[in-house]
Amino acid sequence: MVGRFLKFVEIQTKITSLYAFCNTLAFIIFTRQPINAPLMIVFFLSMFIFDLTTTGINNYIDSKDYPEMLPIPRSKAFVAIISMLCISTILGLYLAYKTGIVVLLLGAFCFMLGIFYTFGPIPISRIPLGELFSGIAYGMFIPFLMLYINNPDYYLTLTLSLKTISLSLQVVPLISFFLFSLVMTFTTANIMLANNTCDLKKDEAVHRLTLVHYIGQKAAVKLFAGLYYGCYISVVLMVIFRMLSPLSLVFLLSLIPVQKNINTFKKEQIKEKTFICSIKNYVIINSAYFVSILIGLLY
Repeated sequence: MVGRFLKFVEIQTKITSLYAFCNTLAFIIFTRQPINAPLMIVFFLSMFIFDLTTTGINNYIDSKDYPEMLPIPRSKAFVAIISMLCISTILGLYLAYKTGIVVLLLGAFCFMLGIFYTFGPIPISRIPLGELFSGIAYGMFIPFLMLYINNPDYYLTLTLSLKTISLSLQVVPLISFFLFSLVMTFTTANIMLANNTCDLKKDEAVHRLTLVHYIGQKAAVKLFAGLYYGCYISVVLMVIFRMLSPLSLVFLLSLIPVQKNINTFKKEQIKEKTFICSIKNYVIINSAYFVSILIGLLY
């Protein structure tokens, strides 16, 4: 039963949330920011369980007309989804209670993105903004929530009252965060972009008009490559602005295998043969990113 449940939630696809967590933890350690271990554990559980929930919702909806597609009965799948949603919500509310309104607002927005990614009259995955939202959710929201939970006043402060709303932004830390998040944002977006590029004709047949439908496959392939190059530009900029150590430039070595996968995907966009290039590049780039951040501690 456990094996079938893990298949239902596609446990093998959870690398996006795991890498986002690990890379952000490495960045926190490198920048010597405080770590609130108990809250980090609660955040990880809430994040991971909700990631499982969104995949479960996606598979549950997709199997509406073909229930045999699910590895577990639909009734049990529904109970599992509701249970995971409740657990992740309770954990999220606890985090908000311990940290404040910013976590509550951002957490609620993340929950909405996750649920409406495949649910509702016009799911996010069926519109041209799917790549943008998936990239931001995993590449920016997860890291920012982690950073804020551990060091709330370092990035921004928000106070609310019946008469006033006061928001104070710390510009330099936020710029540093933005550059740091681009690697995870771009590599995550490229997984969806590669999937939609390969599935263009099939998606159009069911009126699923993704970004690739509007810009075309040739432009999508160029964007696919450009987003990867953007990862390397962001790291170079972080080193130039002394947000990362010069030793972190070892990250650039990962461009060699990444470029090989880019070239493979450029030749043909076939789901069964070349979609895996986006997964390989995600693992290569984010693994190299994790190592390059920690190597900076030696400088």
